[in-house]
Amino acid sequence: MTKLFGAGLIMATMAFASCNETQHETSATMGTTKKDWGEVDGKQVYLYTLTNKAGDVVTISNYGGTITSWVSLDKNGNKSSIIIGFDSLSTYRQDPPYFGALVGRYGNRIGNAQFTLNGTTYKLAANNGPNSLHGGIKGFDKVVWDATVPDSTQPSLTLKYVSKDGEEGYPGNLDVTVVYTLSDEDGLKIDYTATTDKATPVNLTNHSYFNLTGSVKNTILDHTLQIDADRYTPVDTTLIPTGELKAVKGTPFDFTTAKKIGQDFSAVPGGYDHNFVLNKKDSSLQKVATLSDSVSGRTLEVYTTQPGLQFYTGNFLDGKFTNHDGNPLLANTALCMETQHFPDSPNKPDFPSTILEPGQTYHNVTEYKLSVK
Repeated sequence: MTKLFGAGLIMATMAFASCNETQHETSATMGTTKKDWGEVDGKQVYLYTLTNKAGDVVTISNYGGTITSWVSLDKNGNKSSIIIGFDSLSTYRQDPPYFGALVGRYGNRIGNAQFTLNGTTYKLAANNGPNSLHGGIKGFDKVVWDATVPDSTQPSLTLKYVSKDGEEGYPGNLDVTVVYTLSDEDGLKIDYTATTDKATPVNLTNHSYFNLTGSVKNTILDHTLQIDADRYTPVDTTLIPTGELKAVKGTPFDFTTAKKIGQDFSAVPGGYDHNFVLNKKDSSLQKVATLSDSVSGRTLEVYTTQPGLQFYTGNFLDGKFTNHDGNPLLANTALCMETQHFPDSPNKPDFPSTILEPGQTYHNVTEYKLSVK
């Protein structure tokens, strides 16, 4: 099998959350601070604040490795967050749909909640219809990670978690390290590394929801998007890829030239929730997508070493949760651009392999870069 492990370095300029949000009232002192944020499973949960020289701020919890806000100025000098999130740990404990979370052991879906590896069939939790989604019932988004701050004068956070053999049905003890670093260029870098003692599928990503306007009163359908992908993976009625790599040309999935997300939206039943096959010939870091918004003047560029990008338009948001500013999170008020390997790869031998073997190192890097004009 082809071994192809993406690198997932996430970098992006930050957008500030609402001024009345207590957790975002931070000083402009560069570095990393933390505060108590509660307790889960007998483990202490903290909220970490990373601040760069420009005073831009990102907040991250060691519960689920969750980015709770990403804060910066828009073109009018107003502070707002481009990341959807909540101010309290209790809200994240109410099982919201992966807002800002680290996702694993396998991001996206595995068909029929099972896969066969080296002659053994592994049964997973069917938590999304007949399929397994984002690691199962208690994926990496719902565990407390061990957190360290290498240097409090620098905006960086290291998270570690050991997923035990058999956890959520997956084989092997998987040792995972994720490092967040906020750059002075207003970017957040997320670097994933993992090793295993038994062959296992691994597909790690971050599930942040973006709205570049900084307010979910605005939908994302007026955002403009370009994706460097000539093909995508069509799905069945349960959102599992059929195995085909279909050309986007002449379809609503053609984002090879920048267009408004809403332009062909009505022609996609249920909205976009599809994996795009990126035009990459290797696993080097390359720009793969550009998202922009005229209201805020913000542009978000996506760089990755991964072969795929899941573009999701928040179709299942139903108003159950409210954002930092108290506004309901309704369908199409936020979007995800999850860099990844393809969904259901363990059951699709023609897809790039997600199997990590003992002695190998999984390294995943993605970058989100934000600019304002």
